[in-house]
Amino acid sequence: MALMLAVALVGLLADPRSITGQPAWAKPARFALSISLYTLTLLWLLTFVRGHDRLVRVVSRVTAVSLVVEMALIAAAAAAGTTSHFNFATPAATAVWMTMAAFIVATWAMALVVVVLLLSQRVRPPVFAWGLRLGIAVSALGMAVAFLMTLPTSPQRAAARRGHGLPVVGAHTVGLADGGPGMPVTDWSTLGGDLRIPHFLGLHALQVLPLIGFLLATRPRGLSERHRVALMGIAGAAYLGLVLLLLWQALRGQPVTAPDAATVAVLLALGAVAGAAVLAVLRHARRAHLAKGR
Repeated sequence: MALMLAVALVGLLADPRSITGQPAWAKPARFALSISLYTLTLLWLLTFVRGHDRLVRVVSRVTAVSLVVEMALIAAAAAAGTTSHFNFATPAATAVWMTMAAFIVATWAMALVVVVLLLSQRVRPPVFAWGLRLGIAVSALGMAVAFLMTLPTSPQRAAARRGHGLPVVGAHTVGLADGGPGMPVTDWSTLGGDLRIPHFLGLHALQVLPLIGFLLATRPRGLSERHRVALMGIAGAAYLGLVLLLLWQALRGQPVTAPDAATVAVLLALGAVAGAAVLAVLRHARRAHLAKGR
């Protein structure tokens, strides 16, 4: 993936073509970087699994092969000047997309296997263990959001009913066709909903939540293990709530840059509930500490 990122960066500089309104090599660059982070973190998580060496090898190899095939097909489509995702325009494009879909399902299945394996492990300290478990669980949910992108949109279904065929099936933009104005670097839509946002945030819970678990295990003083685990649970629930909020916002065709009153209200409520829960845990921890001091 690091090699592919280097190739994509050269492509961004040397190739002036655009695909669906963005530089041809922007998608390969983003995918190479994201997959690099995912696989490095997954490899690290697997070091905590004991007693399942054969299953760990299966997870490692299936994930590696699946993501190499995925990346190769994305890069090949960019080199050919066409889209890799949702493309049913030709038999070759259909074969590419269906192959990618099959391998990404395999990657998602391996993530679920890791969730089960980590739930059965005795990792110390417990707060860090729960950071690992919640991270891979929310990440698997973030991967699952991608399945929504493969469903035909209303305009696509209407075109099919009129006998125009389905050269494109699915989209990551809700309410508009893919390829409109987007945010810098990420290309997330600034005019419609974008399913890539909850997909991205959910996927990278794999890095964020274990890091929070590590910080809770090493930094706060005067907290029992039970209180640390409670804080980790709040962090995991809040992160999951944010992913679901962004998914709800995207499904309503609303750009992340222009939230309506309902979205803002839910975000504020989520923050208030999480903040109140954290304060309740810290207050309980303080009372327990004072009682123990007596």
